[in-house]
Amino acid sequence: MQFHLNGFEPGDPEIADPAQRYAASGSSGPVPAEVDVLIVGCGPAGLTLAAQLSAFADIKTAIVEQKPGPISRGQADGIACRTMEMFEAFGFAERVMKEACWINETSFWKPDEKDGEHIVRSGWVQDVEDGLSEFPHVVLNQARVHDFYLDVMRRSAARLEPYYARRLSDLAIDAAGDNADPFQVTARLERLDDAHAGQVETIRARYVVGCDGARSTVRKSIGRALTGDSANHAWGVMDVLAVTDFPDVRFKTLIQSANDGSIIIIPREGGYLFRLYIELDKLGASERVSDRNVTADDLIAKARRILKPHSLDVKEIAWWSVYEIGQRLCDKFDDVPEEAVAQRLPRVFIAGDACHTHSPKAGQGMNVSMQDGFNLGWKLAAVLRKRCAPHLLHTYSAERQSVAKELIDFDREWAALLASSKGFDPAETQRYFVKHGRYTAGTATRYRPSLLTAEAAHQDLAKGLTIGMRFHSAPVIRVADAKPVHLGHVVKADGRFRVFCFAGASDTGAHDSAIRALCDFLEAQGSPVHRYTPPGADIDAVIDVRAVFQQGHRDLAIEAMPSLLLPQKGRYGLHDYEKIFSADLRGGNDIFTMRGIDRARGCIVVVRPDQFVAHVLPLEAHAQLAAYFDGFMVQGATNSAHSRGSGNPVLAQSTGSPLSRGRAG
Repeated sequence: MQFHLNGFEPGDPEIADPAQRYAASGSSGPVPAEVDVLIVGCGPAGLTLAAQLSAFADIKTAIVEQKPGPISRGQADGIACRTMEMFEAFGFAERVMKEACWINETSFWKPDEKDGEHIVRSGWVQDVEDGLSEFPHVVLNQARVHDFYLDVMRRSAARLEPYYARRLSDLAIDAAGDNADPFQVTARLERLDDAHAGQVETIRARYVVGCDGARSTVRKSIGRALTGDSANHAWGVMDVLAVTDFPDVRFKTLIQSANDGSIIIIPREGGYLFRLYIELDKLGASERVSDRNVTADDLIAKARRILKPHSLDVKEIAWWSVYEIGQRLCDKFDDVPEEAVAQRLPRVFIAGDACHTHSPKAGQGMNVSMQDGFNLGWKLAAVLRKRCAPHLLHTYSAERQSVAKELIDFDREWAALLASSKGFDPAETQRYFVKHGRYTAGTATRYRPSLLTAEAAHQDLAKGLTIGMRFHSAPVIRVADAKPVHLGHVVKADGRFRVFCFAGASDTGAHDSAIRALCDFLEAQGSPVHRYTPPGADIDAVIDVRAVFQQGHRDLAIEAMPSLLLPQKGRYGLHDYEKIFSADLRGGNDIFTMRGIDRARGCIVVVRPDQFVAHVLPLEAHAQLAAYFDGFMVQGATNSAHSRGSGNPVLAQSTGSPLSRGRAG
């Protein structure tokens, strides 16, 4: 897909008229007086969180932003494989893949041994290892990622739109107030739009999430601080349309010169645009990059020196900036002191740059921020909708703070390696890139054992589906219609847990099989499915059970399967035919082999709403499966957070007869 040929034009490239590329966006009128969740900031973390919460019409969410409207250009652009998996859960991965630039290989350049003023190519590597994900590493303007999230929000059950031109003035938590009043956080917002400039709005919330960047007002209001050190490295970044004879301009390229620093080239969407990250001189101990008064012409001149003997003729600059590298982290991502965790529940959270900052070199800032939002979003929804106990919310800070710390440690090493002022070895740079490829792909995250993540007592039953790591999808065949699908793509951003039942070698779901016994247990009184599904709701509204068999799809009798795998749902009690899969036996895509699943015994794999593996158990471990859900779920929940009606699209249609077979109650 090619565009930007005659100049950079923001917005949807499939709309020919640039003036028509933006739908009207933003809520009109004042903010509501009370909300369940107030999100401060429309960056990647805030929009991911808002998109997740917008799936539930019974959760009242407001998202505010001090900018006058959506961004149109610049900022982050790298989208890791793991993030693409998340985009699939929100329903726009295909749109991103079509529009984005795919990063397939990375090239490395070093000083020419014969002429140190010139650079030569030192090697290539494949950017992402084979089989790491079904999705590629891609590059797309952050503004377009925002557009896709805004579109999800606009089309959602809640039809959520941001309130723009609002600056958070202050935040107050009434933790010692009336326990009967759930709205214990009060925010004051200053309006910045011309028609209402200076007006102050007040909004009360059950929960507030600060996604308001490195200078976060929300973070300051709860007494948290970013701590760490600056590496005193300054870099410039610019998106350009340019003519050059440098041959690798459409590859991701790492260039280290002898005397003028480093450049990272990132090809951008559209086939013509590319980004330059340009290393500037080392800063003094107390110096800020703003003191240098660096201009766009300065960046171009520096880039030309590094690229010698190749030419660079910049025709248009779509966006540019200069920044300092610094790795900083908060010790906790909510308002509860560590010593008070047993006595208090969190009311205020921080996400993204508000609680961790790092260089763009690893391409993880936007990606990790969005994962923060995804992690927190389903948990807030589960607590507000009374699916899970409120102490679940403590797991957000515990999980995401440790992930951010690991990333910052990696980022510090990687940024230092790229900075020529620290000394460099081009071969070492290439080796390090390959070795740490899973970090840059976003697939290295692993949550420690906790309330949500079980101990790995039975990990040997599914060696390739590691507890605490993302569910690594693989191809399967849907039995009802023989359609090839990816199993992981059923884990949508709808707040539901998935229980995947992998059958043993001879198990076809017959009456004396382990799959049949498990399904019978889950349908019976007292099972987690029965206990935690609201009365009148579809049986898969909270815990979605699916089965994968080793036989070919033609060797399985769908009419003989357990009723739990052919549930009757909705107003008319229609059968859901998309719960049963077989291994894809063609071309080496057998999921049992690919993911190391014990063929003789099979297993249960529990997957969280954010696509992470929560538990691996034997098929016969019914009591252990129940005990897992009993640890954090709430029995007897209604169909809404405040008895206002269901906000889950699945639940919204679950008002049919309770006599329908396969219905929990």
